[in-house]
Amino acid sequence: MSVEIYQPKGHDPQQPHLQDEIYVIQSGSGTFQNGTEQYPFGPGDFLFVPAGVEHHFLDFTDDFKTWVIFYGEAGGEG
Repeated sequence: MSVEIYQPKGHDPQQPHLQDEIYVIQSGSGTFQNGTEQYPFGPGDFLFVPAGVEHHFLDFTDDFKTWVIFYGEAGGEG
């Protein structure tokens, strides 16, 4: 397991990850794309992304900051 702060500026360049991942939004707001679905997000929201799924934060505010937690085996809990 690893835990870090993620704070992209301008755009979110992420690629799919090998592990499952959780985001806990610390500040800011915007839209989260998780696979083919999109959801609004804001402070305190908890977002889950299965391993290997394309995901991005879109149209986020300048103060956007999130905790990101990677956990489990490569390939996810599947």
